Amino acid sequence: MTIRLACWSGPRNISTATMRAWENRPDTEVVDEPLYAWYLAHTGLDHPGRERVIATGETDWRRVVDSLTREWPDGPALQYQKHMAQHLVAVLPREWIAQLHNVLLVRDPAEVVSSYLRSRATVTPDDIGVLQQLELQVQLGSSAPVIDSADFLRAPESYLRWLCDFAGVPFTDAMLSWPAGPRPSDGVWAPYWYDAVVRSTGFEPYRPRRVELTPEGEEVVAATRPAYERLYDARLVL
Repeated sequence: MTIRLACWSGPRNISTATMRAWENRPDTEVVDEPLYAWYLAHTGLDHPGRERVIATGETDWRRVVDSLTREWPDGPALQYQKHMAQHLVAVLPREWIAQLHNVLLVRDPAEVVSSYLRSRATVTPDDIGVLQQLELQVQLGSSAPVIDSADFLRAPESYLRWLCDFAGVPFTDAMLSWPAGPRPSDGVWAPYWYDAVVRSTGFEPYRPRRVELTPEGEEVVAATRPAYERLYDARLVL
């Protein structure tokens, strides 16, 4: 029976690089942001490539959830689901999430917002996923470990080994490096967001990031900082 590992991240994190690590395993299928088309169709938000994302994706959340949770006796050993936590808008039921092996991947909101505003003109607290991640942590409790991206980048092999144990699959060194270039599994939004990952061949070593915030960005960081600090306090430390 296929194990379903769902990673709930916010934007401008290492979620796509982490997806590369899992995709480089011979026994794993990856799914890239399966709720994105529904999210854009429901919210009406104007993201890069919006019409193509909607046209090529599934806009019925029930079908998406069924594809992510149904039994798959002939499937691969593991399915890695890369999710954006901000796609969990209030009207979307969340009971199904407990059927998955869930991980919350967090990042300091100041770094997230600073990076986000280099690609987008505006940002709101709901755009960066931290509030939704805290809601998931409250819903799922200790069954959903929290991993901070800065910790992960300081010791990627240690965290990948832990995640493999959590998912019940053996670790392989293939997760630590991968060939550069796009993947057929990348979402159609990849040309707008994945430039750095497409050039990558592994996880970059951790380094402090330059943070530049507009007044609007400062307000978003202030609104999300308490949620991030609660998640950070609950994070997995190896």
